[in-house]
Amino acid sequence: MALTVSQVARLAKVSVRALHHYDELGLLCPSGRSEAGYRLYTQADLERLQQVLFFRELAFPLEEIRRILGDPRFDLRAALLMQRQLLTERASRLDALRHAVDAALDALDQGKTMDSEKMFEAFGDFDPSKYEAEVKERWGDTEAYKESARRTSRYKKEDWSAIKAEGDQLMKALAEHLGAGRAPTEPDVLALAEAHRQYISKWFYPCSYVIHRGLGEMYVSDSRFTENIDSVKPGLSRYLRDAFVANAERNGVES
Repeated sequence: MALTVSQVARLAKVSVRALHHYDELGLLCPSGRSEAGYRLYTQADLERLQQVLFFRELAFPLEEIRRILGDPRFDLRAALLMQRQLLTERASRLDALRHAVDAALDALDQGKTMDSEKMFEAFGDFDPSKYEAEVKERWGDTEAYKESARRTSRYKKEDWSAIKAEGDQLMKALAEHLGAGRAPTEPDVLALAEAHRQYISKWFYPCSYVIHRGLGEMYVSDSRFTENIDSVKPGLSRYLRDAFVANAERNGVES
């Protein structure tokens, strides 16, 4: 039975305005109309809406979601598996932080001082300054470096922990696709490549498709990057490079 827009809004816990917006973008167009011209949603429409909401929860931009779902090679099962992986990793991260908060509350309630190591163990051991001197020597005169320096100078330990967690999540998801034998040109892989580009833009500097493609080339040309990335999954550095190139070409940037 087809549902009206208000029924779908109540069912999916989204606003009618959001559903209208999805329709205008071509992201979720209802399959039917009533005699009075009102939108009517089928079961297939609801399944597509579920995908939209899953991707939105994972912070994918609406335009990227539209491209993913509109690709004729879109594989619903593969998409669900990828979403599950990303959400599982996020849940693990949040669970570790929840335990850290519980420990801090327990220490506060008992009037105790937490061990300094335990206070920060949930945030990992990422050291952003490891290659600082070399990076400055190679790219210190570029606008990207200057913008990155401006941003990172304000970051605290919790920011670096969030950066590491987000980067690890993307790398693991891409490694899963590599392990499953999926081509770097497949829609779900390209979606992750785009998410990686936006991750760089979000935390460091505006990362154009040209810059992102260059990062991929560096991953395979610099043995230190290759070794670090391939420690997650053998061959991952080349897989990333190929996905970044394909994503750039998909967006009109030729090699």
